[in-house]
Amino acid sequence: MKLYFAPMEGITGYVFRNAYAACYGGIDTYFTPFLSNPSLNHIEHGDVLPEHNAGLHVVPQILTNRSNIFVMIANTLKDFGYREVNLNLGCPSGTVVAKKRGAGALREPKELDRLLDEIFDRSPLPVSVKCRIGFSSENEWEDILEVLLKYPMTELIIHPRLQKEFYKGEVHMDAFRTAYRRILDAAAGKSAGATPLRLCYNGDIRTMEDAKRLAKEFPALSALMLGRGLLWDPGLIRSLSAYFDEDNPSREEIPEEAYDRETFRHFLDMLYEGYRAEMDREGPALMKLKELWAYMKLYAGLYDSAMRPLWKTKTLAEYRDVVNMLLG
Repeated sequence: MKLYFAPMEGITGYVFRNAYAACYGGIDTYFTPFLSNPSLNHIEHGDVLPEHNAGLHVVPQILTNRSNIFVMIANTLKDFGYREVNLNLGCPSGTVVAKKRGAGALREPKELDRLLDEIFDRSPLPVSVKCRIGFSSENEWEDILEVLLKYPMTELIIHPRLQKEFYKGEVHMDAFRTAYRRILDAAAGKSAGATPLRLCYNGDIRTMEDAKRLAKEFPALSALMLGRGLLWDPGLIRSLSAYFDEDNPSREEIPEEAYDRETFRHFLDMLYEGYRAEMDREGPALMKLKELWAYMKLYAGLYDSAMRPLWKTKTLAEYRDVVNMLLG
């Protein structure tokens, strides 16, 4: 079982990826926050530069509903040396959906079919797809899945929620089970030597038990993709890596990783130095760090009342002093 880090807009850029890999490791593939500008803006260009991702296996994600833009971005990425791209059909943001991109592209299966037909016909690189199960109703999933399974994607990554649900409420596991069975049935009917479609699960993997349950129910999965779960508990990846190491004879006895203050502090230091070097102004770097703390505070055993001094910091120097105070 492979372990992926989900793309999270504004969070999992190259500074974060490098710091996380150095401090915690364990990720087989990082997916970049989405690219949507055919000429790549300053932030997008910096995020996919090969020298900013040395030693990491990175798959860039593209967000568009226009095949020509997809092909333009994919060609640039091919020139950079990338060997695969990912199509975003899952972003639930209102501004994205209003332009019929991300999960908005799921609204009309016929238009989705047309888009995928053009992308798979013209893409210079192999394509994987990350999607949701529909826009406003689970009943949409059958038609969407029928379209998706027509195309030779390298992997299908499913977040089993609807667009309107964003990241709230229970995931729709029955919809995921439907896709799992369909893909297994298709694999069984393929000719000998044919490569079956890889299937990855994404959504609400927050603990070791969550990952174990998925692995046991869906043993043919190619990967698990984690996002917020690794922000709430950065050390979780160490336990998961050990559990999914088939050469580890005691893998079933591995506990969840306890809070590791020293590694966490090193992680924070790398993020601080990385954002300070990446950005020419303190404000954006400080905002990045605070955004991460909104997730990671509980990992360090800190609650809202303790975090107030950090939220009030206005300079990186103040931020550094408050972090020193909070972590001791």
